[in-house]
Amino acid sequence: MSPVLLLLGLVVVLAVAMVVIGMRAPKREDALEARLAELGAMGRTATLEEIELSLPFSERVIRPILQKIAALIGRMTPSQTLTRTRRYLELAGLSQKIGPAEFVAARYVLAAVLGGLVILLMGRMSAPALQKLLLIAVSFALGYYLPGSWLGSKIRQRQKEILKSLPDALDLLTICVEAGLSFDAAMAKVVEKWDNELSRAFARVLQEIQLGKLRREALRNMADTMDIRDVSNFVAALIQADQLGVSIAKVLRIQSDQMRVRRRQRAEELARQAPIKMLIPIVFLIFPALFIILLGPGVLSVIRSGALRGILGGG
Repeated sequence: MSPVLLLLGLVVVLAVAMVVIGMRAPKREDALEARLAELGAMGRTATLEEIELSLPFSERVIRPILQKIAALIGRMTPSQTLTRTRRYLELAGLSQKIGPAEFVAARYVLAAVLGGLVILLMGRMSAPALQKLLLIAVSFALGYYLPGSWLGSKIRQRQKEILKSLPDALDLLTICVEAGLSFDAAMAKVVEKWDNELSRAFARVLQEIQLGKLRREALRNMADTMDIRDVSNFVAALIQADQLGVSIAKVLRIQSDQMRVRRRQRAEELARQAPIKMLIPIVFLIFPALFIILLGPGVLSVIRSGALRGILGGG
């Protein structure tokens, strides 16, 4: 079983490394700005070949291949799967960077790569056929489910960041509106001051309003792409105040106070959960080492004195 376990560990490390590399990859906007700056520094008009060669390898080779595979898989994938994947990408804030068909294609490609690698390595190993089949199935499943797990972590990370920055953003909105600015201008101030997931969502709302969409519809779309109860309550209060003619400044003040209370309650809840979460490492990691340090010298002294041997012999 040792070669099998070693191979399984190698597959897990390779998959985790691929996910980490994907998470740390530069954003497409940054790469585009870097290419434009590089071409502008040349001082002359670049040819089409130079522009193509200036693209990174992932943009020139990997992404076109993935897009072709995505187009093929997209025609065979059920529409419900694509709709659900698009929803998850919106919640993770990645809908502008990757399409649902591309993400599904990436899952199948990663599963095929890991499964093919295991099949090649299994040809060089002498192991029972059942173990080989089991390891191959595990590698395919691992390659398919790792992107989904990564996407779920991105969704939770984005929601956590939005919840953390929401009270401060509401405070700034309240101050700006009470100072005489309109709500749209107050959102623009939030976008100007911060660069986080919430400010980018406000920037998208302002863009949709400029394109002709009603403000309440743009705010509802923002709440749908976050799936956070506090944001949904905030948007519902704003829409109701707009429809009833209530002062937005008062609504913002009430919402700001409520958001701070809820953030304090969440912090207290996490503090109450901390002792329970600390129990497992204390029992399995700290207590054994503490027992060894405290009882080890005594046990060694008993063994050296022969008392333990005499007790065991007498029994």
